[in-house]
Amino acid sequence: MKVLVVGGAGYIGSHMVQMLGHQGCSVTTLDDLSSGHRDAVLCGDFVQGNFGDRAVLDAVLSRGFHAAMHLASFIQVGESVQHPDKYYRNNVTYTLGLLDAMRAQGVGNFIFSSTAATFGEPQYTPMDERHPQQPINPYGRSKLMVEQALADYDRAYGFKSVCLRYFNAAGADPEARLGERHDPETHLIPLVLQAASGRRSGISVFGRDYDTPDGTCIRDYIHIQDLCAAHWLALQSLMKGDDSQSYNLGNGHGFSVQEVIDTAEQVTGRKIPVVNAPRRDGDPARLVADSRKARDQLGWQPQYADLATIIEHAWQWESRAG
Repeated sequence: MKVLVVGGAGYIGSHMVQMLGHQGCSVTTLDDLSSGHRDAVLCGDFVQGNFGDRAVLDAVLSRGFHAAMHLASFIQVGESVQHPDKYYRNNVTYTLGLLDAMRAQGVGNFIFSSTAATFGEPQYTPMDERHPQQPINPYGRSKLMVEQALADYDRAYGFKSVCLRYFNAAGADPEARLGERHDPETHLIPLVLQAASGRRSGISVFGRDYDTPDGTCIRDYIHIQDLCAAHWLALQSLMKGDDSQSYNLGNGHGFSVQEVIDTAEQVTGRKIPVVNAPRRDGDPARLVADSRKARDQLGWQPQYADLATIIEHAWQWESRAG
């Protein structure tokens, strides 16, 4: 199977490229390296270019592919509020251009990296696919726009897709060949581990007065390998001719900020300096996925659901990176 991974040099993309290679796929990565890393692409062909450039897309897609995976969106919520034009251009306009270039080359199977941010404030938890989608920031709105466009492309053109709504991707390759290298880093687990390794002076806890058992926010962390496994199963589903679908991806239970810190101290054997800070606007108390649909329809079963395992793999990467 020939698969194009757009954004394959990033955190999730690089792990996905590695898994596709292990599955025997012929994989090509397209990435402009604005936030990804060339040395993270461990197999297959690599093309440096921006997926917003139609000439680049046409040249790459002319190689012939069975499917494409799109993991090249901008993902920082705060930045999307400050610079919505950047997010709508990259996440919506460029993605529509990618879909049209795929259609022109007869590539009709698409895996889309979506997000729990399409739901907005949770009306209930755990959140299943029927939860209302009412995003509260440009990032979430940009992803929802693409989901809606994909439904229209399916109705009009028979263009098949799977939208995978991540909750909190975390962890690293169990053999520490790949991990998180965001700049700036905004994800909790790598921030906590950077504080443990001494690369960061401490970790800020934004709010201790939420309606949760310990007062800190609760999030659903999904191991990067389990996330990639869901992509692989979704791809196989499309290749079998199944209908377009959307799936929520998480472990189905959440861990609080304080639990992450406590577990990281246990895993690393180090004390992690903590600074208490005010709540951030727009931070819900709980975000937890109901992933039963993916389990039932795709046969997906997370292998690394334990928080200590997720942090252990991330710590192995941090120890190497530090």
